[in-house]
Amino acid sequence: MLTGSPIITVDGITKHFGKRNEIEALKGVTFSVRKGEVFGLLGPNGSGKTTLIRILNCIFEPTSGTAVVNGHDLRDKDGVKRSTGLLAENPGLYERLSPREYLEFVGALYDVDKAALGERVPKLLAMFGLDHRSDDLIEGFSKGMRQKVLIAAALVHDPPIIFLDEPTSALDPRASLVVRDLIRDLSSQAGKTVFVSSHILPIMEEVCDRMAIINEGKIVALGTVEEIVAKVGATSLEQAFLELTGGRERVDLLSWRDPVGAT
Repeated sequence: MLTGSPIITVDGITKHFGKRNEIEALKGVTFSVRKGEVFGLLGPNGSGKTTLIRILNCIFEPTSGTAVVNGHDLRDKDGVKRSTGLLAENPGLYERLSPREYLEFVGALYDVDKAALGERVPKLLAMFGLDHRSDDLIEGFSKGMRQKVLIAAALVHDPPIIFLDEPTSALDPRASLVVRDLIRDLSSQAGKTVFVSSHILPIMEEVCDRMAIINEGKIVALGTVEEIVAKVGATSLEQAFLELTGGRERVDLLSWRDPVGAT
């Protein structure tokens, strides 16, 4: 079990939206992430996962509370952003660039040395199977191929912390396997801290050292899979997740149809 010092510390983060701050997206979120671990964030749609990730990457400002990311307070936006690589849930791409040009562009934004960038970009393209399309325009790529480019862009400046929000979205099984292996290797071999959010429970169970389950803006469980399952007396992570986020209400999904044989 990892016992490293925290590299991310979140203390009482709240986030309100709306003209009158009537929408509470996050309600006093507090936890820490250890250096070198794969940390997972699970939660239903609308539970606050993406909002929290955006705050920890200085895209949103919290309404209250604070966080320290790799020694940088959220007020030090430049320091935080240089410490993190982010695959966002709904990212944008410059479609008139090729993958090579896009990675070189992102690397330049982070002041990556040109010689290092020249070596790193071809390796990233090859790792994701994009080397044969490295000079084609991104506008002609499938959603899955674009996802690969974006993951490579999150790694190009070699940050100590990598945030992956739904990293296997739109990827085929072979590419998803590459991403799972990459997550493990980034932690175990490269010493990176990986913060991953996904709805796919088997992937999270396979790659995460610890995880937090968030529901309606609050952390409702924190620990290893075994600890979370034991906490609620469940037999699986799926069962624990459903118990902690309100269970599964059984409804008649065919109620809109006329009964068979009705006239």
